[in-house]
Order: sequence, then C-alpha cells, then structure tokens
Amino acid sequence: MKVSKALSVLALALISLSLPACDLHKEEQHHEEHQKIVVTSPEIKDVTVTQPYVCQIRSQRNIDVKALQEGYLEAIAVKEGQVVKQGEVLFQVVPVLYQTRLDAERAKAKVAQIKYDNTKRLNQAANPVVSEQEVKLAEAELAEANAKVKTAEAELEFTTVRAKFDGIIDRLSQQEGSLVKKEEILTTLSDNSVMWVYFNVPEARYLEYKLGHNSSQQVSRLELEDSQIELVLANGSKFPYSPGNTVTIEAKFNNETGNIPFRADFPNPDRLLRHGQTGTLLIHRTLRNAIVIPQRATYEVLDKQYVYVVGEDHVVHQREIVVAYEKDDIFVIKKGLSAHDKIVLEGVRQVRDGEKVEHFEFVKPDEALTNQKYHAE
Repeated sequence: MKVSKALSVLALALISLSLPACDLHKEEQHHEEHQKIVVTSPEIKDVTVTQPYVCQIRSQRNIDVKALQEGYLEAIAVKEGQVVKQGEVLFQVVPVLYQTRLDAERAKAKVAQIKYDNTKRLNQAANPVVSEQEVKLAEAELAEANAKVKTAEAELEFTTVRAKFDGIIDRLSQQEGSLVKKEEILTTLSDNSVMWVYFNVPEARYLEYKLGHNSSQQVSRLELEDSQIELVLANGSKFPYSPGNTVTIEAKFNNETGNIPFRADFPNPDRLLRHGQTGTLLIHRTLRNAIVIPQRATYEVLDKQYVYVVGEDHVVHQREIVVAYEKDDIFVIKKGLSAHDKIVLEGVRQVRDGEKVEHFEFVKPDEALTNQKYHAE
C-alpha cells in the first residue's frame, strides 16, 4: 500500500510538471501565428465604377397653353392626358365678336380700294384733276385698311387654340362656358418624345469629367468615354433606353451647393417617362490601368486613409493614401501608391510605424483581391 501510494504521488507530480510545458508550447505556437504578417502589392487593372446621382426628369418641351383672346370658352376639344398632334384644335373661344370686327374692317378696306382707284384714274386722265400727292394719300389709306383686315383675321384665328407640337395634354384649368381672359392658362402641353434628365455634379467630379474626356465641338457638350449612362426609376427598375454617353453641361455653378447641373437626353418612345418624375442616374465608368488595393489593407485616422508600406529593409512605414473610388471590398487609389509598393494586408494592427518585420508571407495582388481566406481584422 505504501509503495502504491508513493507511485501515485510521483505520477501526479510528473503530470503537473508536463502541463505548464504543454501550455507554454501552445502559447508560443499561438503567438507565432498571431505575429504572421501577410504582404501584397497594389494591382493595376481596369475597373468599372458607378457614380449615382439623384435626378429630375423633364420634358424637352413643356409649355403653358394660354387663351390668345378674351371671351367665353365655347368648346374644349381634348381630354386630360390625351395625346394630340401638331395643329390639332384644343379650345375654341366664341368668335362672334371677332368675326364682326373682321367684316367691318373688310368693308372699310373695300371703300379705301374704291377711293384709291378713283383717285388714280383722275390723276392719269388727259387733264388731271387730282395731284400725285392725293394719289399717294389714297394709297396709304388703302394700305392701312388692308393692315387692319389682317389684324382682324389674326384676332379671329386666335379664338381657335391649336397644339404647337405633338404632345400630351395635362390638367384642364377651365370648363366650357367659362369667361377666359387673354393669356389665361387653359392647360399644359408636354412633348415626351425625348426626356431631359438633370443631375447635379460636384465641382471636383466636374473637373474630373471635363479634363479626362474629350469635349465635343460645342462647349456645353461632353462625351464621357468608356462610360455608360443608366436611369433607375422610383420603383427600382431600369429604364430600357440609353442616352448614349454624351451629356450637356449648364453654364454656371450653384454658389450655394457648389454643384453644376448636367443633362442627359433619353429617348422615350413608349412614353413611360413623364414630366416631373424623379429617379437615380448611374454613370458606369471604366477606369483604365487603375491602382487597386483591398479595403482591409487600410485603416482610418481622423478621416484620412493610411496603409503600412514595407520597405526593402523590411521596415514598415505608415503612408497616407487618397482614395478615388470605393467599390465592393476594394479601393481605387488616386494618390499615394504605385504598383511596386508592398503593403501589409494581414496584421495591420500588429505592426507599428518604423518597426522591422523579420518574417512575412507575400501574396500576389490578384490572389489578395480574390482569395477569401484573408479576412479583415
């Protein structure tokens, strides 16, 4: 019994001695894994980025249809929302008064014509009894009378309100029988065959577009090369027609917002778009030979982005970068890095500026962007 008890005590002592050694080995192994640094380089590749803009949709022509003469609204020939053709009758103001005025002016013109003919005949007789001055006076009176006839004809014509172009009738502001005044709005006419989509561009982005692309012969037109423009409607669906890649730029910036309005012209053959709609305009741009890095290789301090760059001597240095675009899990770099730099991908929190890294694993740029085994810390 004494021997057995002594053996038990010895076994417990050996176990207690081996446990700290095992824990120490595991801790050293964990520390070694924790200190593992993964390094990569920026990749040079073509990247398509998307810039969204809130936009307002307007008809290329949207006008107020007004009464051209005062009078009672005799007839309304259209309905709200109706599609009309150029020259089609929309409204009719009672023409009786204007017809009477025209008849009176025509009668006066006939009298003036007779007076002129008689005066001219008397002047051209063998023994003229009227002077050349009287002939000219009669001729002037005739011209005045004919001018008044044309004015009366125009006034009568103005009692009929016609469509100035093909379009869609908006809400009717007056009812039949209403007394309307001259220039009173009767409805609105919209030409929706082509829609003007306006969006506001910040000054920095404007300069990027303007300096990075070819302008057309017109100063106000800008062709966005390697770009595609899309319109997303309020329900999230994409408008099926494209305006191409040319936009129109307005003349001046808004001093309060620092933006300048751009306009893209969308064909609208199905008349799906209407004046006053809103949506989101997307500009998809392909950036050629862009410098790209994973977002997880960066960290932020006071709204500035930084990376750790590993030098030839394996010393780590903090470097500020300027991000041009953010897409998914990558950054497109505008300034601060080149393709030859080596940056810390994994272990960003473990290194310090000026610290030397003895051991690290290098991962190819394309693998760093696609391999999912590297996770953000």
